Amino acid sequence: MLVVFIRTLILYAIVVVGMRLMGKRQLGELQPSELVITILISNIATLPIEDTSVPLLSGAVPILTLMCFEVILSYIAMRSLRLRTFICGTPRIVIREGHINQQELKTLRYSVDDLMEQLRANGIFDVQEVDMAVVETTGQLSVYKKNFLQPPSAKDLQFPVQPASIPAVVVSSGEIVPAGLQYCGITAETVRLLAKKEGRDVPDIFLMTCTPDLSVYLVPLDKKNKKKAKNT
Repeated sequence: MLVVFIRTLILYAIVVVGMRLMGKRQLGELQPSELVITILISNIATLPIEDTSVPLLSGAVPILTLMCFEVILSYIAMRSLRLRTFICGTPRIVIREGHINQQELKTLRYSVDDLMEQLRANGIFDVQEVDMAVVETTGQLSVYKKNFLQPPSAKDLQFPVQPASIPAVVVSSGEIVPAGLQYCGITAETVRLLAKKEGRDVPDIFLMTCTPDLSVYLVPLDKKNKKKAKNT
């Protein structure tokens, strides 16, 4: 049992590291080649876990090989349009200027039900609202509504717009986040001083965001969570 436990942890670590190297796409955003690699890796990883007579290297080597192959293939595809088109395909326009391209739907094996389902997922329940719809290489549908249905922007309404000051997380669960400090151009000491102004210490903060102009939003840590943090 201990051997199975250790082998499982090793394979888990290998797969996690490999997936980090391959990128951070969600499952629904995977290209066909990436999806195939993911399925193969999951199947290969189960063999040494289920059967202890299978050497651990018999699982680790194929997994690492597939991951390296995917990374190399992705690098080459970034530099070659032809290869990228061959592997990933190209986006297909299924609705243009409000007209449904039935031949394109047939080529993609996209039924009317599939089309309406994807439109509803984009918040559209009336196909007459659509000016253009594109099936991306991941299979997702990108939709552009007709101009008269687009929400007005500040520019359309001629409202004066100030540059946005977007906040970043500088404290998460009582710990200072270095990436947030870098974004805001501040130091950890500045964060502590800003927290003090709000009557809090950093370990007592659940969430704290800050903008480059030092506007702060703070959520204190619940008492129950604070006790757990102290006990650990």
